[in-house]
Amino acid sequence: MNNYNNAVIKAVVLAAGKGTRMKSDLAKVLHPLAGKSLLGHVLETIAEAGIGRTVVVVGHQAADVEASCTGPGLDFVVQEPQLGTGHAVQMAVPVLDTCGFCVVLAGDVPLLRAETLRRLVRETLDKKAAAVVLTCVVPDAGAYGRIVKDETGRVQKIVEAKDASSEELAIGEYNSGVFCFQTDLMIEALSNLTTDNVQGEYYLTDTVAWLVEQGYPVLATSTDDPGEVAGINTVDELAGAEQYLKCREA
Repeated sequence: MNNYNNAVIKAVVLAAGKGTRMKSDLAKVLHPLAGKSLLGHVLETIAEAGIGRTVVVVGHQAADVEASCTGPGLDFVVQEPQLGTGHAVQMAVPVLDTCGFCVVLAGDVPLLRAETLRRLVRETLDKKAAAVVLTCVVPDAGAYGRIVKDETGRVQKIVEAKDASSEELAIGEYNSGVFCFQTDLMIEALSNLTTDNVQGEYYLTDTVAWLVEQGYPVLATSTDDPGEVAGINTVDELAGAEQYLKCREA
């Protein structure tokens, strides 16, 4: 049971990146993991979670990435040039319903469990949040964006590691890159993004601070398994994901 109460749920998968650190001519999301591409794992998880329509944002090797995708309910949009995660989701807006909810995932995070994704959506619906971000807590969150909360536990903002103060870098709770938004509020927040940051990009994470500033509740729900939300950026990380998957399925 998905328990979505007939709500309109769509997914947006960010799959436009080149993946330079993979040291391969193959687009990052096309690298194989346990018999299917990284992107294939993500699309399978979305379908298993009961989300019927998915928009895949393509860019690098767009035709090959699109050709690799199978299954019903898929739309494709092109992000060119690639100006950040917020910009990527902006490209998907024309094919989204303004009603309902939108789940945003990265095409290089292949180990997410369908039950975790279902829980994220249910919490957004049940708690009437503008957005819920999937987080994880570790001793050192490294290069991940930090989750800044108020004293009640509500999320105030997400600070990318490159833009974080030393105090913010000490926060162990980090952004997995998986979100569920009320779609109309997400679209409004996306339209207010700027590139005022170290990388000069439109960050999807900046939608959180904008929503909070407008008085909308943003919450976090955590997974206690860092492996589940690990992004694949290098050959070593791909090998680690293979091992993780074998252990999880054993």
